[in-house]
Amino acid sequence: MRICVPRRGYQRLGHLSQVKLSEYLWDPPSNFTSMAPVLSSAPTIKVGHIDDVQELTKTRPTSVPESEDQSWGEMVKLAAACEEWGFFQVVNHGINTRLLESIQKVAKEFFMLPLEEKEKYPMAPGTIQGYGHAFVFSEDQKLDWCNMLALGVEPPFVRNPKLWPTKPVNFSEVLELYSVNIRKLCQQLLRYIARSLGLKAETFNDMFGQTVQAVRMNYYPPCSRPDLVLGLSPHSDGSALTVLQQDTGSVGLQILKNNTWVPVYPIANALVINVGDTIEVLTNGKYKSVEHRAVTNKEKDRLSVVTFYAPSYEIELGPLPELVDENRPCMYRRYNHGEYSRHYVTNRLDGKRSLDFAKIHTMN
Repeated sequence: MRICVPRRGYQRLGHLSQVKLSEYLWDPPSNFTSMAPVLSSAPTIKVGHIDDVQELTKTRPTSVPESEDQSWGEMVKLAAACEEWGFFQVVNHGINTRLLESIQKVAKEFFMLPLEEKEKYPMAPGTIQGYGHAFVFSEDQKLDWCNMLALGVEPPFVRNPKLWPTKPVNFSEVLELYSVNIRKLCQQLLRYIARSLGLKAETFNDMFGQTVQAVRMNYYPPCSRPDLVLGLSPHSDGSALTVLQQDTGSVGLQILKNNTWVPVYPIANALVINVGDTIEVLTNGKYKSVEHRAVTNKEKDRLSVVTFYAPSYEIELGPLPELVDENRPCMYRRYNHGEYSRHYVTNRLDGKRSLDFAKIHTMN
C-alpha cells in the first residue's frame, strides 16, 4: 500500500498518489507496508418530503513515482498527513479494481432507476438510512444538491434489510463483499496510525470492540447554478476513519486548509481517507478530523461511495493517557460513543461544530 500525502502549503491536491466474486477478496500486496507520498513536482520522499434533485433537473495531477522505502520514514509521512491535513489517499491498497468498479456500477445503476423504484427505500424523517436526504431538520433548510442512499452494514443490529435495494439484482452481494474489504483496510490503517503515534499496533482495533460500519452512496446531478448550491455542506465526520471512493469524471471534494477550500483531484482506483472526530479525540487533538464539503458541477454528474468506520456504541472514549501531558493538556472529556453518535446524527452538518460535544472549554 502506498499512502499519498500533500506537500505543506500545496493548494491543489491531485495524485496525493461477470467474474467469480471470490476473486475480489482483499489480498494485501507483498509491499503493503510500503508507503510513499505523491507531491507536486517534488522528488519522491520515502515514506420529511424531499424533492429528488435528479427529477428537478430531468491542473492536471502529476504522475505517481514508484519507490521502496523504510517503514519508519513512511510512518513520519503518515503522521504528517494526519496531523497537518487530516486526510490522505491510498493507492496499491490491495482491493481488487474490479470490485471498485462493481460498487460504482451498482450504485450508479440504482440512482438511474425511476424515482418510484428508488422511493421504495425512503429515508424517514429523523433517520439516516434509506434513500433521500439526511440531516434535514427544517422545511426552511437549504438542501444540498445530492441524492443519497445510506445503509447500516455492521454489526447486524444496525442493518435495516428493507432498505437494501433489490435492483440492481447484485446490489447486496457486491456491497457485502466491498464492505468486507473496506473493513480490513480500515483495520490495517488503524494499525499504521497507532504505530505512527508510538502506540502498539492493535491499540485502536482492540479498543473499538464491535465496530460500526455504514455506507453512503452519493449522486450529484449536474447543477445549473453551482455558485448557489453545494453538493454537501461543510462538516467533519463523526467516525474514526472515513473511506471515500470517488469517480474521476469531475472534481467535487474540497477540504478546508488554512481557511481556504482546497480541491482534491481524484486518481483512478485510489481511496481517500479522512481522519474522523473519534481519532481527533483519542489523540487529544494531535491528529485532526478534516472539515470538507462537496461542490456541484454545471456540466457533469458525480458519484461517490463513502464508508464510515467507527467504534462500538457501547465504549467510552477520551484522550489516550499516552497523548496527554503538561505541554498538551487534556482537550476532550470522556463520553459514550453511542451518545456522541446520536448527537451527531440529530444535528445539521455545520463544520466541526459537532465536536463541541466533547471539547473541554477552559476559562481564559
